[in-house]
Amino acid sequence: MRYIHDRENWWQFHYDSQQILNELGRVRAKQGNVLGRMLSLGFDSQDEAMLSNLSLELVRSSEIEGKELNLEEVRSSIARQLGIDTAGLVPASRYIDGVVEMQLDATQNYNKLLTHDRLFGWHNVLFPTGMSGLYRIEVGRYRSGEMQVISGAMGKEKVHYQAPSASRVYAEMERFIDWINTCNEIDAVLKAAIAHLWFVSIHPFDDGNGRITRALTDMLLARSENSSKRFYSVSAEIKLLQKEYYEVLERTQHGNGDITEWLLWFIHCFEQALDSTEEKLSSVMRKTEFWERYRHVALNERQRRLLNMQFDGFFGKLTSSKWAKIAKCSPDTALNDINDLIAKGILQKTNEGGRSTNYILVNNIRKKNMSEISAS
Repeated sequence: MRYIHDRENWWQFHYDSQQILNELGRVRAKQGNVLGRMLSLGFDSQDEAMLSNLSLELVRSSEIEGKELNLEEVRSSIARQLGIDTAGLVPASRYIDGVVEMQLDATQNYNKLLTHDRLFGWHNVLFPTGMSGLYRIEVGRYRSGEMQVISGAMGKEKVHYQAPSASRVYAEMERFIDWINTCNEIDAVLKAAIAHLWFVSIHPFDDGNGRITRALTDMLLARSENSSKRFYSVSAEIKLLQKEYYEVLERTQHGNGDITEWLLWFIHCFEQALDSTEEKLSSVMRKTEFWERYRHVALNERQRRLLNMQFDGFFGKLTSSKWAKIAKCSPDTALNDINDLIAKGILQKTNEGGRSTNYILVNNIRKKNMSEISAS
């Protein structure tokens, strides 16, 4: 037997229950604490945390597959589709709107039954043109050909994994979907980890399997909290640990059905995602406080957009030339925007030398006397 699916009844995974439950109990307690803290925030802060984490989830999930998404467009698409009022929205591409639609269906409708058609719909929005790069693929249906996971240059390819034959895919997916919809005997976070491994091992589509795997994982994690509010990004942590991720998957897929190592790795990754949320919480609260404090200050759309980007950390040092490029305006307009923000006490010049002048947000925003800021 070469691969995990070559075993009879291969889907009947086994693992060291005591070892897993010890780790799971600790992380589940942390999950409850993080969720409680987030839900104690005001609605504006919750919305901001949702926007940040859903955006990060989609961007990082695509990056794992070598696909780059524009973070601003993703954020704007999520805000529009969720009806969240936020500053500096930009138009999103048809593709990004589709990817967002898939993720929101998975997380906002987390208790909805999983069906073949629902998965086909997700696959359709990932490939609206029927193409993956330069190649036409089967879209909105399971693959009819064989599937291998390969790395390396042409002529020096290494086969890491070969999925079940195409003739088995529908039956394998039928069994998987029935388990997703009916199995309630195991912990929901553990179920998310098993589903992740199981789906990616079937590899039912021509392309997009990783992104759909992670959408399913988020759906099951939402079920584990009985909440559609997403405050952490597992895909962001997988991206940071990408080499480990592929290595542990490959060892498990070449194994004898013991998935203890995979489950421990997933729980560890999940815990890191929760820990990262603690850091993001401070940033979200600063951003929410900023816009609450400056809500009566007149700002144009370019200023709102670039200020949001400063909080979200989309770029490093802010210069007038970078402002002009991102805002698609003239250098004079960019400098006028910046000088206006300096006059209103929102930006300040840095003390750094160099050919370009850099600008940062004023550090003592909390201490600003808003009565001194002109609303004109």
